Parts: sequence; structure tokens; C-alpha cells
Amino acid sequence: MLQAYESSPGKHRRFCGKCGTQLIAERVGYPLLILRVATLDDDPQRKPEFHIWASSEVPWLEYGSQIPSYPQWEPGHGKS
Repeated sequence: MLQAYESSPGKHRRFCGKCGTQLIAERVGYPLLILRVATLDDDPQRKPEFHIWASSEVPWLEYGSQIPSYPQWEPGHGKS
């Protein structure tokens, strides 16, 4: 069963009510959501558009140069 928690004003985190794994984060009024792709069992049939928070990645994880990479948020994040 999917559960929800408002972790900060307007930011809702959705998680498995059985094991507690966070699945989705979404912000009120923001058109996108964050999906924890490592929780998926099947291929979502979508490719990443960009990679954010690359500055916090472990050194052995390689995404390649096929998609834009940003040290923190993508340019324009949070702007309407």
C-alpha cells in the first residue's frame, strides 16, 4: 500500500507502507516528479533526459556522455 508524508511544505514523499522504501517525491505546483528508478522491476521504456547531482556520485558509477550532466540541479530548476 502506497503511503505519503509531507517532508517539507509542499513536498510529498510516497513510499511503500510495508517496507518503507521511498518510491516517488513530488512538489505541489511543479510539473515533474522524482521516481526512484532502482525500485522498478521492468524497463520503463523511457531514457533519462539529464543527470542531476553528479557532484555527489560515487566515483565508480558511469552514466556516459549521452545525456547532459549537472553538478547539482539542472539549469532553470524551480523557476516557473
